[in-house]
Amino acid sequence: MALNLRLRADAEDALRAESERSGRSQQEILREAVDRYLGLTAAAEPKHEWDHLITSGKVLLPRSPYRKVVPTKTLPAGQRTIDLLDREDRF
Repeated sequence: MALNLRLRADAEDALRAESERSGRSQQEILREAVDRYLGLTAAAEPKHEWDHLITSGKVLLPRSPYRKVVPTKTLPAGQRTIDLLDREDRF
C-alpha cells in the first residue's frame, strides 16, 4: 500500500537522523514502527541490541524526544574546542 505521510518538523528531523545513524531507509524505520505499534512484530524480537538494558532499568531514556540542537555559542576565529580541553586553567 502506498501512503503519503505528513510528519511534524521535529519527527521529520528525528527520522532523518535515525536513518543516517543506522544506515536504514526512512521507509524501513517507519514500517518497523507501524508493525511494532500494531503488534505485528514478535515481542521477543529486539528493536536494538541494547533493548534488554532499557527494559531492565540499567539505561535511562531521555526525558524529551529528539530535537535538533542549535548552537548558542561560537568560538573565536581560529580557536577549536580541542584547544579549550587542553587548557591548564580549566579546573
